[in-house]
Amino acid sequence: MKRADVLIAEKGLAKSRSAAAVFIKEGRVSANGKTVAKPGELLAEDCDIKVEYPQTLYVSRGGIKLEHALSVFGVEAKGKICLDIGASTGGFTHCLLTHGAKKVYAVDSGTGQLDPILRADSRVVSRENVNARYLTETDFEDKIDLIVMDVSFISQTLLYPACAAVLCAGGVMVTLVKPQFETGSRARHKNGVIKDKDGKNAAALIKRLAASASSCGFRLTDTAVSPITGGDGNVEYLAAFVKE
Repeated sequence: MKRADVLIAEKGLAKSRSAAAVFIKEGRVSANGKTVAKPGELLAEDCDIKVEYPQTLYVSRGGIKLEHALSVFGVEAKGKICLDIGASTGGFTHCLLTHGAKKVYAVDSGTGQLDPILRADSRVVSRENVNARYLTETDFEDKIDLIVMDVSFISQTLLYPACAAVLCAGGVMVTLVKPQFETGSRARHKNGVIKDKDGKNAAALIKRLAASASSCGFRLTDTAVSPITGGDGNVEYLAAFVKE
């Protein structure tokens, strides 16, 4: 018997254990015809596992979120030098390339996560084991026109100063806002999902992010609800800023 997420990854049905966990939480995995409820559910190693893969053009679900942001915010990636902070598998990077980005610096604190398809693309510069809080202009050969950000286990506000330092004047920054990493534990249920029935927590969070960004020279221009939830079921938001 093995954990479902481990078994799925070992069988090559998902690129990683974390990706397998996302599929399970979305109800996309069955074992011997029965839906697998939790990543930690124990399964026989010889069971018949089936995964209903999401229909997406991108290497990860993140691409769907950024696609929505570029559309509703009217942000243009074509011909731009872009910086993807928290690139991970590369959903945001993939989306930027699809929209004609000239180059994408894919920055992540981890190692070996970027999809091989993107790693092999000459337009992608992979920067691994990098703490984005300490990025400076000297880390890049080009002026950055557009920043996209999807970070976890850290408040994105801590990255605003570095973003302001590397983004060109008038440049745009699009971020995925994950309330679970921006809000205190009191606002979360035991399962980690944010409690916000009337939307007041989200409104207060966006206001706080806007104030923090403003202190770094950014102006919040637009917000939207992500078209899909996070892997843990939390409603996420998208925000657009311009460097003044």
